[in-house]
Amino acid sequence: MFKAATYIERRKLLKRTVGSGLMIFLANEEAPMNYPANTYRYRQDSSFLYYFGLASPGLAAIIDADEGADTIYGTDIGIEDIIWEGELPKIKDRALEAGVRRTRPRAAFEEDVRRALAAGRTVHFLPPYRAEAKIALSGLLGIPVPDLKARASAALIKASVDQRLIKSREEIGDIEAAVAVSREMYLAAMKLARPGRYEYQVSGAMEGIALAYGCHLAFPPIVTVNGQIFHMHSHDNVLARGRMLVCDCGAEAPSGYASDITRSIPVGGKFNARQRSIYEIVLAGQESAIKTIKPGVNFKEIHLRTARVMADGLKGLGLMKGDIDEAVAAGAHALFFPHGLGHNLGLDVHDMEDYGEDSVGYGEKVERSRQFGLAYLRMARELKPGHIMTVEPGLYFIPALFAQWRKEKKHRDFIVYDAVEKFLDFGGIRIEDDVLVTPKGRRILGPAIPKAPADVEKACRA
Repeated sequence: MFKAATYIERRKLLKRTVGSGLMIFLANEEAPMNYPANTYRYRQDSSFLYYFGLASPGLAAIIDADEGADTIYGTDIGIEDIIWEGELPKIKDRALEAGVRRTRPRAAFEEDVRRALAAGRTVHFLPPYRAEAKIALSGLLGIPVPDLKARASAALIKASVDQRLIKSREEIGDIEAAVAVSREMYLAAMKLARPGRYEYQVSGAMEGIALAYGCHLAFPPIVTVNGQIFHMHSHDNVLARGRMLVCDCGAEAPSGYASDITRSIPVGGKFNARQRSIYEIVLAGQESAIKTIKPGVNFKEIHLRTARVMADGLKGLGLMKGDIDEAVAAGAHALFFPHGLGHNLGLDVHDMEDYGEDSVGYGEKVERSRQFGLAYLRMARELKPGHIMTVEPGLYFIPALFAQWRKEKKHRDFIVYDAVEKFLDFGGIRIEDDVLVTPKGRRILGPAIPKAPADVEKACRA
């Protein structure tokens, strides 16, 4: 946890911005793996963490903008829990760590909310994403589960997004600490990426390093020679020379703040000519994107600029043709780069996307495109100092997408299908760093993680 003053100031700002009503927060509960006493690793709801800092189940909280009061609801554990799990401080003592002086039993939460509803007061809540929270809120508020997302408080969502998008010095420090752990994870992965090993050996080593530094993984890792499958969570393949191993993995600091790094590693530690040609295009796209980041620039424009840089590189290889500006405007590049350039990063690896992706990444001024590829851009708004986002361009050769587009004769003025067909066994390459927008520009967070081809090869040999 941060100092109590941090949480006090966060709640003060929220009350001032929302203006009136009750804002209610539910802690995440334990999630059983297969029977109640055998649970997955506990992870607190990030909104609860942000405003109250307490990372345990069985809690709820109210921020009352009208009375200016904050209340944490919880029940002190009994002897049976103490026997199995050890003693915990009293709820009133734990609440003081978050700067909250008023506590009530957990059962009083429902009573207080129902009393407010009966009095005609506004009750604000954020969109729930877990089934048990949806059921609890539905029963408490009398809103059918399918309607909860639409009925969530627009005022609370906007206030929270505006507040949480801009990271404080202490938040930046925790994200950088997570990136530093990621560096150790990637140095190990580069050494292990040798023919004959399995993906799970690399994945397991990376997770073990995170744990050894007192962290956890920020999300299920992607460690795969099938880099053309963006969210490949199976790690069963044998590494073979001539393949690229895409590792997309992040560490989560004890405070909950995440890193999100991707590196693409040649199995065996040496790029062949074909791998290097694609890798250098992706790296040029990423470096161009990072150099363009500064306050006042729209991230959507950086995405499109990156697409033009990479499309131009593909044209140089004979995989694309024609006018590059026209090709990107038409969306032809999305055959190779069908995802967005990056997303917001913070307490969640996709920060606040439980509020709704458009609310976080677009706001009220930018409209989401419907064009294939560009529609998947998660972050599109104007950049401000304190924003932290990932910058992760990639190039991929996806056989099913290739076959569909070729059959439909799509973008034939820009795509050299016969040449692309020779790359369908390639897989994919992605390079990702976490970048802070500073008052005058940008800064890549954390210690440098090898990404220039020569540096990657050197790290593989180490």
